[in-house]
Amino acid sequence: MLTSSGLSNYGWTETLQHDFQPFAAEGLVPARVIVQQRNLYRLVLEIDGAAAEIEGRISGRFAHEAAVFNENGGGYPVTGDWVAVDLKGDAAVIASVLPRRTAFTRMAAGTAKDMQVVAANVDMALLAASLNADLNLRRLERYLATAYESGAEPVFLLTKADACDDPEPLVESVREIAFGVPVLAVSVRTGEGLEALSALLAPGKTAVLLGSSGVGKSTLVNALAGSERMATKEIREDDAHGRHTTTHRELILLPSGALILDTPGMRELALWDSEAGVAAAFAETTAQVDELALGCKFRDCAHDREPGCAVQAALADGTLDAERWRSFQKLQREVAHTVRKEDPLAAAAERKRWVAIHKAGRSRMKAKREIDD
Repeated sequence: MLTSSGLSNYGWTETLQHDFQPFAAEGLVPARVIVQQRNLYRLVLEIDGAAAEIEGRISGRFAHEAAVFNENGGGYPVTGDWVAVDLKGDAAVIASVLPRRTAFTRMAAGTAKDMQVVAANVDMALLAASLNADLNLRRLERYLATAYESGAEPVFLLTKADACDDPEPLVESVREIAFGVPVLAVSVRTGEGLEALSALLAPGKTAVLLGSSGVGKSTLVNALAGSERMATKEIREDDAHGRHTTTHRELILLPSGALILDTPGMRELALWDSEAGVAAAFAETTAQVDELALGCKFRDCAHDREPGCAVQAALADGTLDAERWRSFQKLQREVAHTVRKEDPLAAAAERKRWVAIHKAGRSRMKAKREIDD
């Protein structure tokens, strides 16, 4: 049984203890990744009933298996992971990653376009955006879809409320796309919203901070931690954009007993296999479209340019939010493209679907010409 001063402070549970038994039988011990910098790891494990930090590396065998058997390197340890380690003197060799309860993923930036796991085993995703500049609702929809897909509970965190003369209209605009997701406006400078945020961060639970560079994630972590744990820099005055000050992912134990994971700012968040997340983020839109579709002239209406389309009529008269609909379609296409890229059968099915759509369209146009003649 772990003591309260051991790994339980970092989220270790009886369930994890049970699942770890096969590794324990091999002489391995549990640890959690608290810092990841390229191939370097900082781990926390239990020694004599107390949590202790130690440097870690992955074993050659594990590195080979992760590269060969785990798609796109998703099996490599990331911050937040629980791992089984073999203690080698003053160092720990990571032998395996325990199954992830939740995982925040995206398409990696650059040319490879592989899956990247940003954070693992988080209970809450704090989706941060700044109120000191233009608020990008489409980007927040993207973050929300990815949070839903991860399995973590999403919360919108609108930072730098003190830098906005009238934040309420912007907060309300986020609420309109949140549909039940908490929306908090916070300011480290004035303390606004920090008490409400702290109330959401439960002891032993892990939250991850996600957002673009310059939204004040590290400043917020420092405020919650009560010390300068993460480096910060001022944003540029000319365009209100920040610089990437956090260069690694770090899991920090707060004085309250909660854990918070700070991440580098993301220039882009390309979705990776997030079909369910997109559906959840746009649940009200899809429900509205499904209801409207009952009034479409054609049963197989694609809601594009077909005559008698109730969805297009609703878009025209404003009953259906056009920006939300376009954003939903864009994210759907993005996810579908990723699925087709990874799954040849899905690609073939998609081609057949579009052949059928075009064939049906030609048939309708032919029938219309015959009627006109």
